[in-house]
Amino acid sequence: MTINTKTRLTLCTATLALLGTSVAAQELNLYTSREPGLVEPLLEAFTKETGVKVNTVFLKDGLAERVASEGEASPADLLMAVDAGNLADLVDKGLTQPVESEVLTAAVPENLRDPGKQWFALSMRARVVYAAKDLELDSITYEQLADPAWKGKLCIRSGQHPYNTGLFSAFLSHHGAEQTETWLEGVKANLARKAGGGDRDGAKDILGGICDIAVANSYYVGLMRSGKGGDEQRAWGDAIKVILPTFEDGGTHVNISGAAVAKYAPNKEEAVKLLEFLVSDEAQKIYGEANFEYPVKPGVALDPIVASFGELKVDPTPLTEIVANRAEASALVDKVGFDN
Repeated sequence: MTINTKTRLTLCTATLALLGTSVAAQELNLYTSREPGLVEPLLEAFTKETGVKVNTVFLKDGLAERVASEGEASPADLLMAVDAGNLADLVDKGLTQPVESEVLTAAVPENLRDPGKQWFALSMRARVVYAAKDLELDSITYEQLADPAWKGKLCIRSGQHPYNTGLFSAFLSHHGAEQTETWLEGVKANLARKAGGGDRDGAKDILGGICDIAVANSYYVGLMRSGKGGDEQRAWGDAIKVILPTFEDGGTHVNISGAAVAKYAPNKEEAVKLLEFLVSDEAQKIYGEANFEYPVKPGVALDPIVASFGELKVDPTPLTEIVANRAEASALVDKVGFDN
C-alpha cells in the first residue's frame, strides 16, 4: 500500500503530538519546606532511575497557604513537609488527595501514615534525651523527666516549639490532660534554665555544666558529631551520650517528614511514582546519610552514628491521634507557664 504525502504528514503530526504528551508527562512539580541540601540528593537519584524531571519550589514557610492561594490552577503535584502536624494541616485544608499504593502501605507502618491515605511518612526523628557522658544513666522514661531528682538539671527548648508540642501531645494520648498538666509542672520545676534556645543548645549547656540532661531530636547528634556544624558543635556532640526514652506503656516518640499528593496534581502518576521511590531502600538510605534521620521502612541500614544510639522502639500511638492533641497540649503549656 502506497502512503501519499498528505497521509505521511498526518501520521507525523499525530506521532509528534503523542511524543509531546509523553515528554510533558515526564516531569512533576514538588513543593517542599525541607532544605534543598536534604531533598536534592533524593531527587537526583529519582531522575537518574526514572528519567522523570522534578521541578522544585522550596518554601521555608507557608506551604499550605501557597497551595491554597493557587486553587485549582496550582501546578503542585507533590507536597513535602516536616512535622506530622503540617501534613495534617494540608489535609484539613482540603489540599491533598488519597493515594492507593501497595508499595506505600507495605513500606510505611500504619501508625506513620494517614488512615485515609492522604499522606505518608518518609523519615523519622526521635525525641531523645542527651545526657552528660559521665552520668550514670542508661535508660529513662518520659514520665521520669518530671522526677524531682532532676531538679535544676534539665534543659529543653520552648514548650511551644513544634518538636515539644508533638511530645506533649503524645503524653496526652498516653495519660490524659490532668496527668499531663502535672507532668509539665514537674518538668518545668526541674529546668536548669528558662526553656528556650535550640536542641543543640542542650548539648552545649551539658558541656558547659549548666544541665545534666536535655530533651532534643536525635538527628542533631549526627549533625554535631559528623562535624557538619563545625568543630565547636563537634565538641558539643562528643560531650553527650544519647538515651532513647520511652513512655511507661509505649515506645519512643518520633516525628516525621512526609509527603502528600496535591489535590489538583496535573501529574499525579509521576507524583505517586516519586512518593513510592522515596520509600525505596535506596532513598531511605539517602535520608539517613543526608540528615541522620531514621528510615521509616523496616530493615534499611542506619547511619553508624544513629545506630550507636541503640535499638529504636517507635511508640505505636498513631501520629494522627497525637496531632489531634496539639491545641490542648499548647494550652497546657501556657497554663503551667512553661516558658515563663
